[in-house]
Amino acid sequence: MTNNAQNISENGLTLVLGGTGKTGRRVVERLEALDVPVRMGSRSASPAFEWTDESTWGPVLRDVEKVYLSYYPDLAAPGAIDAVRAFTAAAVGAGVRHVVLLSGRGEEEAEECERIVQESGLAWTVLRANWFAQNFSEDYLLDPVRGGEVVLPAGDVPEPFVDCDDIADVAVAALTEAGHAGEVYVLSGPRALTFAEAVAEIGRAAGRDIAFVSVPVDDYAAVLRQQGLPVDLVEFLSYLFGTILDGRNSQPADGVKRALGREPKDFADYARHTAASGIWSS
Repeated sequence: MTNNAQNISENGLTLVLGGTGKTGRRVVERLEALDVPVRMGSRSASPAFEWTDESTWGPVLRDVEKVYLSYYPDLAAPGAIDAVRAFTAAAVGAGVRHVVLLSGRGEEEAEECERIVQESGLAWTVLRANWFAQNFSEDYLLDPVRGGEVVLPAGDVPEPFVDCDDIADVAVAALTEAGHAGEVYVLSGPRALTFAEAVAEIGRAAGRDIAFVSVPVDDYAAVLRQQGLPVDLVEFLSYLFGTILDGRNSQPADGVKRALGREPKDFADYARHTAASGIWSS
């Protein structure tokens, strides 16, 4: 038996929070393919999990050895720090041994959540991620791409968009292999693009003309509120575009290579693969 196979065979039950989300769904699929026992943490699972209802935490933590901890909508959102602190304490009490935390690059609130996990006494691994490429295909930017015009309060600051497949691969390595405890992996793509350049890549891959329009952040937030987006999400996006996307995260990072021994996926590859699915057809 190889060392990797031995590590996998010795894994107990793994709880994946956000198990139907962009990264959590991919983590679940990969763990199941490795025959690792998995429990999904989501409202639709049984037992159900909700961040806003602490009575749901105990049942999902029962008999769990490892946790993939992702907080919706983001660790920079209001209430995230208190929720992560309370959940981490519950995990310690339930006998969890290792937490893999999905964090956000350049976010002070996310780094406070990292410290909570790091000081808990549990084994930990932090995945500090850049902006997800899949926000263009599996989130609120899908409809604008389909509609042919993406309007965002983003100027010429470049972002090394990270592929959610890379995040999931690193998470699964941390959950199933030795050598990742105590590591902070900063996860990004291999090159930085402006949002206008990213939209242009998508247009080329999809064979369509897709416009990009930059607007002031306050105007953007007002439109989101008119569209009925949750207040917490609007506040987070305003904070993200108004504060975090200032260039602090523009330098590509080496976390994927450090964790997996390979280069991260390029945004152009993401765009071609996603366009081939037909999801960006108008």
